[in-house]
Amino acid sequence: MRRAGGLLAFFASLASLQAAMAAPKPPSLPWSAPATTEVVTESSRFKSGDAELSGTLYLPRSGKPVAAIVVTHSASSPLRGASLYDHLKTILPALGIAVFAYDRRGSGESGSETAGGNFTILADDAIAAVKHLKADPRIDPRRIGTWGLSQGGWISPLAASRSPDIAFVIAVSAPVVTADVQMIFSSTNHLKANGYSQADIDQMVAARKAVDGYMRGTVTRADAQAKLDGIKTKPWFKYLYMGETFRDREVSGWRKEIENDPLKNLEAVTVPTLVLYGADDAVVPVADSAQRLKSIASRMPKMQVHVIAGADHAMEMSADLKTTLDPKNDGTESPDSPEYFALLASWLAAQGLVGN
Repeated sequence: MRRAGGLLAFFASLASLQAAMAAPKPPSLPWSAPATTEVVTESSRFKSGDAELSGTLYLPRSGKPVAAIVVTHSASSPLRGASLYDHLKTILPALGIAVFAYDRRGSGESGSETAGGNFTILADDAIAAVKHLKADPRIDPRRIGTWGLSQGGWISPLAASRSPDIAFVIAVSAPVVTADVQMIFSSTNHLKANGYSQADIDQMVAARKAVDGYMRGTVTRADAQAKLDGIKTKPWFKYLYMGETFRDREVSGWRKEIENDPLKNLEAVTVPTLVLYGADDAVVPVADSAQRLKSIASRMPKMQVHVIAGADHAMEMSADLKTTLDPKNDGTESPDSPEYFALLASWLAAQGLVGN
């Protein structure tokens, strides 16, 4: 961090811009000066396979083609207008980087058919968005990358491993464990934060493992359903983020998710990659993820990994754990960690992406 010097300190102060972006704009004052950065906002549609998706480009007006970032979605924030992405729309154009956010397939203005848990489809949607930007003469086709948080942190590296069009990857709060391991970690912390007993936690873990075992072909459907039936009326069931039953393993989206190993996706990425975690993340097993990343670090010289003090899963400075994990707050996250902003900005600058 010392090498970045004043750049880090400057961009750390940009955290306050989020609130300004969300607030109603006051009428122009006679003594106001024109902003240094003029941002053009444009909506557009693009094709990905048989789907047509809708997105919005936030483009800093420039005399030269600019770098761009395509946003990949967290599981709970499928819409381009989610508060989770507001900081990107504020900070990055000020750095001379365009942002393209779109509604995830099956959400908003991107149709009604979802990917059904198929990460490859979601990664291909991100690739299609990159190709859409490459056709824009205002965008530098050699400097288009992806940013994703949580599930989006899985999708971004997968997309980069499948396409030479992606020049860099930013993965935030991305568990480098399989989805079943991550969900047991998350649900355990949800129950602990809300004061439930170890016996409750053990019952939850047994049920989740039974369902996961069915998906892998090691547990019968009847046995897995029986375990689920035993907990579906528990007051803590809502913290599991699962239904009271499950689809057949042959067509289950959850099976597709747990069979995806994000470490293999990362190993296949050859472009510069920034991986960021919050030290206080109760949703992702950061210690386990960091250890797995360490095991491949020698083979990935273009990857940088940082764990940010005081930040939680959404790069918010940690509030009360119970509040942070309350399901009613899903989709309302708004990153505010100054260190996160500083690291993001300094890394982008080091990659030659800032400015024109």
